[in-house]
Amino acid sequence: MSVVSAIIGTAERVPLPDVMIRAAIQRLCSRTATRLAAHDAAGDAAIAGRMLLRPIAGDAGAGADEVPASFFAEVLGPNRKYSCCFYKTDATTLQEAEEEALRQTVEHAGLADGQTILELGCGWGSLSLWMARQFPHATVTAVSNSRAQRALIEEEARLRGLSNLHAVTADMNVFAPDSPFDRIVAVETFEHVMNWRKLMTRLRSWLAPEGRCFMHIATHRTGSHLFDPIDREDWVAQHVFTGGLMPSHHLVRQFDDIFTVEKEWCWSGTHYQRTANDWLANFDAHRETIEAALRKVYGDDTGLWMRRWRWLFLVTSGLFGYADGTEWGVSRYRMKAAE
Repeated sequence: MSVVSAIIGTAERVPLPDVMIRAAIQRLCSRTATRLAAHDAAGDAAIAGRMLLRPIAGDAGAGADEVPASFFAEVLGPNRKYSCCFYKTDATTLQEAEEEALRQTVEHAGLADGQTILELGCGWGSLSLWMARQFPHATVTAVSNSRAQRALIEEEARLRGLSNLHAVTADMNVFAPDSPFDRIVAVETFEHVMNWRKLMTRLRSWLAPEGRCFMHIATHRTGSHLFDPIDREDWVAQHVFTGGLMPSHHLVRQFDDIFTVEKEWCWSGTHYQRTANDWLANFDAHRETIEAALRKVYGDDTGLWMRRWRWLFLVTSGLFGYADGTEWGVSRYRMKAAE
């Protein structure tokens, strides 16, 4: 057993000081960054090839679909944005960072009133509710594999009088809309997608003429990495992205016969570092309420899962903050169908 896997195992059984956990994360990031430094387009081509035999989607991981909405209400910001936020200044709050990220998504995706918009992997509805509210004459379809997320989104839409928002619970392996969309938006969804070619081919067929697809995804600057759940040092693979991947910034170009990147943007990893740190601060500030919410799901294993959720926020902070946010970050692409 390696030092890193030993620390991971211990951290799941008993509380350890954050400084010790962060040191283990730093060591793991260093090891992974060194390995990925040698990756290039050939490595991305190999990854794309390995994905061909997989289904579109597998297990979303981390038990997130089972966790009650009340947990995320305590941890996330007021918009319940369960993805990277954008911090314009050192003084930016989590709510302000959520709203800036949502604003940039609307701008980068080229959204406008009157469009038909599909959001894949809508989470707790932060973007779908934002789009439906900002564009009252647009039609927004929000798709999630979680019944709890759909119920919350539908209730929020009802309370806000947003009749232009429709939430759907669906398995992405079989989801098939019956009408085209002007825009398809996917925010931190493709990390969980196991077969990009198959899903991208479907997305292209769902786009209206002159439609665009927007992807926001966590990436590494040079190399793609498939998460291996049997690697005892890869805690993320075991509990977060089972069967998923961390793509390189350039992996999307392995599919340029399906989609052409029209414009792209890169966010420093420090934005995700600060997002995770804010989530961790909320977790610690509302610990008693959170523990009560999790006990309904995990029962006698609540203590273990309290530590795992803290570990998730610490891992996210350490990974994206590594090397001052230059190694891992967020990539955003507006794409059109290839000719």
